[in-house]
Amino acid sequence: MALCWFVLSCIFQTLHAHNDFFTSIGQMTDLLYTEKDLVTSLKDYIRAEENKLEQVKQWAEKLDSLTLTAMEDPERFVGHPVNAFKLMKRLVTEWSDLENLVLKDTTDGFISNLTVQRQYFPTDEDQTGAAKALLRLQDTYQLSANTISTGDLPGVVHKSRMTAEDCFELGKVAYAEADYYHTELWMTQALRQLDEGEDSTVDKVTVMDYLNYAIYQQGELDRALELTKRMLKLDPSHQRANGNLRYFEVQLEKQRKAEEEEARKQDGGEKEKKHIDKRDVQMKRSRDPLPERKRYEQLCRGQGIKMTRRRQSRLFCRYVNNNNNPRLLLAPVKVEDEWDRPHIVRYHEIISEYEIEKVKELAKPRLRRATISNPITGVLETAPYRISKRRATVHDPNTGKLTTANYRVSKSAWLQGYEHPVVHMINQRIEDVTGLDMLTAEELQVANYGVGGQYEPHFDFGRKDEPDAFKELGTGNRIATWLFYMSDVPAGGATVFTDVGAAIWPKKGTAVFWYNLFPSGEGDYSTRHAACPVLVGNKWVSNKWIHERGQEFRRPCSLSETE
Repeated sequence: MALCWFVLSCIFQTLHAHNDFFTSIGQMTDLLYTEKDLVTSLKDYIRAEENKLEQVKQWAEKLDSLTLTAMEDPERFVGHPVNAFKLMKRLVTEWSDLENLVLKDTTDGFISNLTVQRQYFPTDEDQTGAAKALLRLQDTYQLSANTISTGDLPGVVHKSRMTAEDCFELGKVAYAEADYYHTELWMTQALRQLDEGEDSTVDKVTVMDYLNYAIYQQGELDRALELTKRMLKLDPSHQRANGNLRYFEVQLEKQRKAEEEEARKQDGGEKEKKHIDKRDVQMKRSRDPLPERKRYEQLCRGQGIKMTRRRQSRLFCRYVNNNNNPRLLLAPVKVEDEWDRPHIVRYHEIISEYEIEKVKELAKPRLRRATISNPITGVLETAPYRISKRRATVHDPNTGKLTTANYRVSKSAWLQGYEHPVVHMINQRIEDVTGLDMLTAEELQVANYGVGGQYEPHFDFGRKDEPDAFKELGTGNRIATWLFYMSDVPAGGATVFTDVGAAIWPKKGTAVFWYNLFPSGEGDYSTRHAACPVLVGNKWVSNKWIHERGQEFRRPCSLSETE
């Protein structure tokens, strides 16, 4: 309506621009053409408004159906990484487009409400983070772009497909990071869906332009040339494609001559062609910080687990009451050996459904990006591994300054024993089962992992090059780790020990426990572990880091470093 009145005001202003039209038939004739143009503009406006309302109606119907499905089980719905990515994309990009579409609408209530709600929307950084999570899941679990795009992931309930535009946006995120390996994968997927006839706001030439550059950056000149020719068939006037055509032809000719020269030097012998792993090239380009990456990802997929028959023969299940502890006499704990060295045990049915829900209820309002220090005690965590959801602040042991990294994708909160009887009861149970003193342990940490949530390989204990890691606590090093699993994870999310090839899968209501230090106080480097990316689902854990002080008579020191 506002635009309608604007158009009408233009008509009246035009008609009253001169008040002596009647003195000239010629001028009055001109006014007829002016009026005709204005009527045409008015009809165009009406059609545009009708189209706009139809678009808004279709958008509302689509979102109404989607939200009804999502609210049946919100955690499981957003546990699907594609659903999580598309949610970020909608709130960051598509709702903004809708806001612009109806910006001049008279429904001020909707605009005001949307403007108010936008302050709570995810940021561009969130959308980028969700996109990177999909790329991380793709690599870790060796998923094709088509598998992710069709939403055909293990354990999913709410299957969600990606549009060509979604694939294109994912490719652009990789492109911005100079990750040409993933740029190629997702631009190829976008192009495939467009070739199959999918309607999209993205055109083939634009997708090909990105794809062409990604292929070229990976050294495949012949493919880049063929794609350039295809681009020119669709858009013969494309300036960059025309320039690339000549450049690629020249470079290919130089490459051909160089290969011929190399062949002559080898006395006519056939040149051995080496297989190049594109991902290895990309990892070198991105300066991947973890050389154990492949082993870590294999374990996450359930591959490379070093469970031998001999090792299996040393693992048992049993009931324990920890030397007739009075609280465990009537209800001994179910224990299962998961690994021999380091000795990792799993306690079954160790935390109840009620306790899990209460811990989550207490933690949810406080979940924050993890920082370098424990917010309760102020003590530094084991740098540089304490990372959080977006770009976590971590302590660089070389510079002493806070920096950013992407090792951990989660949010966490800390619960003290006196806050609620359930927390106190959990702390007491850990003490009863382990026989270790909880007075010097850190508070119960609760963590919820994000899209593709992970915690890359790290040690829980402070190493010799980190002498001040827990100095402020005055309780010594972290002697042991207790980890509750407070949710089942349909796919992914394992706890893996990269040095020994062990993998522990989440099971709701259980907990795993291991010692980080030998009885001598020396660190056990075989406890290097990681939390694998969550492929599908919502992973909740809580952990207790137990310290040395107070354990002198409960776990006496030995004379051997590795006993």
